[in-house]
Amino acid sequence: MNTQYFKNISNFFVAGINYKKSDAAVRGQFAVNNDQYRNILQKASEQGLDEIFILSTCNRTEIYGFAYCVHQLAELLCSETTGDLQTFEQSAYMKNGVEAVEHVFSVGAGLDSQILGDYEIVGQLKTAVKFSKEQGFVSAFTERLINSVLQSSKHIKNNTGLSGGTVSVSFAAVQYIRNKVANPSTKNILLLGIGKIGRNTCKNVVDYLETTNVTLINRSPEKAKELAEELGLHYASLDDLDAEVKKADIILVATNSPEPIILQEHLEGHGDKLIIDLRLELLLKVFEKSKLGISLGE
Repeated sequence: MNTQYFKNISNFFVAGINYKKSDAAVRGQFAVNNDQYRNILQKASEQGLDEIFILSTCNRTEIYGFAYCVHQLAELLCSETTGDLQTFEQSAYMKNGVEAVEHVFSVGAGLDSQILGDYEIVGQLKTAVKFSKEQGFVSAFTERLINSVLQSSKHIKNNTGLSGGTVSVSFAAVQYIRNKVANPSTKNILLLGIGKIGRNTCKNVVDYLETTNVTLINRSPEKAKELAEELGLHYASLDDLDAEVKKADIILVATNSPEPIILQEHLEGHGDKLIIDLRLELLLKVFEKSKLGISLGE
């Protein structure tokens, strides 16, 4: 089907949700893996659409492209996610034309990120568009648009101080540990959850704390084992959570569970511990076992 007749700027749309109006549990319902991404593109082709890409990260899921209307893109996205269209639309933003173009520039620059200036989004954007291009869904408009976004992002990074400080949640956690914990490389570190944000955090811990004294626990133990073997770390079963919490000095929580993972009974009588929960919308919610109180990372 020839779609060129509606490929004008007014028919370029973005539909998405992010951390601003939805929590981690809701966003998790709309996360898109490669198989889902491929299926969505196949369905788009069947509807006569041929220029689409999807950006799915810890903090956002967005579908961009030319369509007959923005709801067509939203329906395509939700057709492959565990979350339904009604839930999506309750938290979604939908833009077209110049507003949609401005939005992708803002995302690429880190202006729309949970941490202002987050530069990890650039790599995530490249990966998203590359996947779509390999499936034949990137044409001249998207190619030029993303090249311009990447050039703009690079210019901002090189000529402003926007990305000069902490630039991601995972890096912020590691910086907090470096600033607050003496000799962190000697501490026992427990990381719960190795999805996207968990993997990034794990690698930052290894690189910036210069330690492999890290134990991984994940709901799917084979994924914990795979990452542990890749980085020379330890891994344990979720059944061993009590014992691992007891041994840990620092606990990093990066799961998608809407319920608390570390409970008061896990901590009582086991000394002081630093817990950083990367799932929460406050960025870093830290509480220290000594008083079972709460303090916020700076």
